[in-house]
Amino acid sequence: MEPAKHRLPANRHSLYAISGWLDEEVAELAIGKLGIFSFRRGLYVYVGSARRNLRARIGRHLRTEKTMRWHFDYLRPHLRIVGVDTFPGDEGECRLFRRLMEACGGTVPVRGFGSSDCGCEAHLFYVPRAADPIPAGVLAGGTGFPVYPIPQE
Repeated sequence: MEPAKHRLPANRHSLYAISGWLDEEVAELAIGKLGIFSFRRGLYVYVGSARRNLRARIGRHLRTEKTMRWHFDYLRPHLRIVGVDTFPGDEGECRLFRRLMEACGGTVPVRGFGSSDCGCEAHLFYVPRAADPIPAGVLAGGTGFPVYPIPQE
């Protein structure tokens, strides 16, 4: 997938949130060395950071065929991506995760998912009351900046 011909916002965004809809429950999905977990149908939001080359990081996360490296890589093939938001880096990945999860009424589905390099409970949250389709701008404070076009699946 080629990157969209957009420039990143001038305030140097280095954080992102990828929203994905799981159309049906997935039982017993292996998430790398983290373990085997079940995922309920609904909306999941993964929060991450990229100090350099935000477009490349997000682009990699959006692809379904790749070498499995991050926890999100194992869940991604099951998700229908519904949004990508970017954020300035000054808030920090961990604080952004907590803020978005609270704003969306989210819960942590898998402890340790995406947070093996920090002390957070996780960097993936589940929104139990989300409706399909997800309205644009579901993530408070995000730009909705189209770093990549959302794949049509």
